[in-house]
Amino acid sequence: MLDSFAPFDLLRNGVRIHGRIGGHGTPLLLLHGHPQTHAIWHRVAPRLAAHFTLVMIDLRGYGDSGRPPPDPAHAVYSKREMANDALFAMQHHGFARFGVLAHDRGARVAHRLAADHPDAVQRMLLLDIAPTFAMYENTSDAFARAYWHWFFLIQPPPLPEALIASDPSRYVRSVMGGRHAGLAPFAPDVLAEYERCAAIAGTAESICEDYRASATVDLEHDRSDIAAGRRLAMPLRVLWGEHGAVGRCFDVLALWRDRAFDVAGRAVPCGHYLPEEAPNELVDEALAFFSPLDPGRQP
Repeated sequence: MLDSFAPFDLLRNGVRIHGRIGGHGTPLLLLHGHPQTHAIWHRVAPRLAAHFTLVMIDLRGYGDSGRPPPDPAHAVYSKREMANDALFAMQHHGFARFGVLAHDRGARVAHRLAADHPDAVQRMLLLDIAPTFAMYENTSDAFARAYWHWFFLIQPPPLPEALIASDPSRYVRSVMGGRHAGLAPFAPDVLAEYERCAAIAGTAESICEDYRASATVDLEHDRSDIAAGRRLAMPLRVLWGEHGAVGRCFDVLALWRDRAFDVAGRAVPCGHYLPEEAPNELVDEALAFFSPLDPGRQP
């Protein structure tokens, strides 16, 4: 898969951050979504590496990163903590300013990273999300049916955890295979990697906490930003799958323009998993959007 990229493991506040780094050029952070790992970039990273130094991490609770025990306020799995993991990884590798390409849950982490650390994020390309707060506030019947896992995973423990842990592979295949293209877009070895990581002890608890955080503490952080009138100032581009639920259920650009000053984007002819369903189109978009990046390595 991504063997040409050097693996690394860091420790932040006792939580392991696993990832890979490689390529040449200005720094670009890549963040994956649920229920996946940094392997989602296997069709994209090799081409981008000719132009950028890529840092790909597994979010805490996913892949081979750590799975810290939850806390009652769900703060351990807040997007703020995950964003701090990502910033820590970039700073460890010497990057003070960088671009961000992020999908799904990783894009929510990227939003918080840009909100909390605007001087670090030069520009950001987000894939198939609208702002979390707006999606919860504007939930419809169609969205709830398409994104059933949002409401399943936030139920009190231990029921969601027990059901996932009873057959992690079935959970992965049900969530990913239940969308527009089924399981066809996923290479067998990559799908096997997602299943391997889903079966790691503590994963079921961690992914539930990720979503519980989104429905609680993350919304508090979003409300604070909105109340203070804080909006993202860096260039933001958003792509979404024309066959996915996000574009059908929400006015994606309008919702992002409520949260950022400089927003552009469009639908791509695919479903939710843009890096695996439309890798060539995504690479072209990324090259055009990120090429003006300035060097971000610290002196």
